[in-house]
Amino acid sequence: MIKNYILLLFYLCVSVVFSRQERDSLIIPVDKNQKLNQRSFEGDLNDKYSGSDYEYSSQEGEAQNLITRFLNWFSNWINNTFGINLPPNTLEVLKWLIYVLMGALVLYLVIRFISGEKLSAIFTKKATAILDINLSEDHIENIDLDALIKSALAEKDYRLAVRYQFLRTLKLLSQKGLIAWNFEKTNSDYQNEIKEQKLKSGFNDVSYLYDYIWYGEQNIDHQRYDAVEAKFTDLKRLLTA
Repeated sequence: MIKNYILLLFYLCVSVVFSRQERDSLIIPVDKNQKLNQRSFEGDLNDKYSGSDYEYSSQEGEAQNLITRFLNWFSNWINNTFGINLPPNTLEVLKWLIYVLMGALVLYLVIRFISGEKLSAIFTKKATAILDINLSEDHIENIDLDALIKSALAEKDYRLAVRYQFLRTLKLLSQKGLIAWNFEKTNSDYQNEIKEQKLKSGFNDVSYLYDYIWYGEQNIDHQRYDAVEAKFTDLKRLLTA
C-alpha cells in the first residue's frame, strides 16, 4: 500500500515538472531562407560599462544609511591611499559590529536610566576615577585630603567630596591615635577601636552616610551635601577639641 502511494507521488511530481516545461517553452519558427547578419561590439565592454553607474552590488543614494556610506567612503579612502581593496565581507562585518556596539550602548543607557542614575553621572564616572586615590599604595596620613575635597567641590562632584570627607575623618582618628588605619579594615573595625562613646556615635553617623552615598552610588546636590558635611564638621570639632 505504501509502495503504491510512493509511486503515485512520484508520478504526480514528474507530471508537474513536465507540464511546467511545456508551459514555459516557446516554439520559435525558423525561416531557413532568412539570412542572419552577424554583429559585433566595438571596443572592450568592461571599459565601456565600468564605473559607479554600472555597479549593482551595492545600494546608492538615499537607500544607504550613514554607516554604510561611511564604510564605503572608508573603503575608497583605503584603496586610494594605500592601494588596499577591502573585501565586501569585511565591510559587512564592520557594519554589523558597529550595530552591535550601538545596541549595547543604547541598552546600557536604558538600564542606567531605569535604575535612576543621571546621564551626566554616567559620563563623569571616568573623570571621577581619575581624581580618586589608591589607598593600597598611599598611607592616608600622607594624602592632602583638604585639597581633594576642595577640588571635588569645584567640580560639583558632591558624592566624591563625601568620600574625601570620610577619609579625612579616618586620617584625623589615625593622627590622634584613636585607630590604627589600614586600607583593608572595615568601618566596623574602626568603630570597635574607638573607645570614647560620643566619638563612636558620631563616627557611626558619618560612616552610615558615607556607605549610603558612596557605595550606594547616590548622587546628591549641594543642599544635601551641606547637611552631610555638617555631620562631618561636628565630628571634626570633637576630634580637634
